Amino acid sequence: MKATITTFIFFLFTTILFAQNTSVTPEQNISTDSSVVYRLFSTQNIYTFIKLDTRNGQMWQVQWSTKGNEYRFESTLSNVSRVNKDEEKNGRFFLYPTTNIYNFILLDQIDGRTWQVQWGKEEQRAVIPIY
Repeated sequence: MKATITTFIFFLFTTILFAQNTSVTPEQNISTDSSVVYRLFSTQNIYTFIKLDTRNGQMWQVQWSTKGNEYRFESTLSNVSRVNKDEEKNGRFFLYPTTNIYNFILLDQIDGRTWQVQWGKEEQRAVIPIY
């Protein structure tokens, strides 16, 4: 009986010691309000977010900092509207993180079209249709 209890306790502590969070995507705090125009999506870089215009799919890379104004910026990731003006609707577009730190999937939730969105330094940024 003592051997069984000792084995169980050993097994329990071993399991706890080796337990780990296997999530590779950041936790998203996203409003469930579908009428919002803009959403911020966190990246795996603690200083960088992607701001999405949910009506038309336009995006900006937003960086914050505690080091000073020269490290804070908002720059265009894609100023291309993915739909005509008359097709814009709040909540139409949404970003989904991937396991790659620099890539997201942009989804048009109405017609199902998708794009690979890559953020980073200006020369590395891209929005590529997925067919």
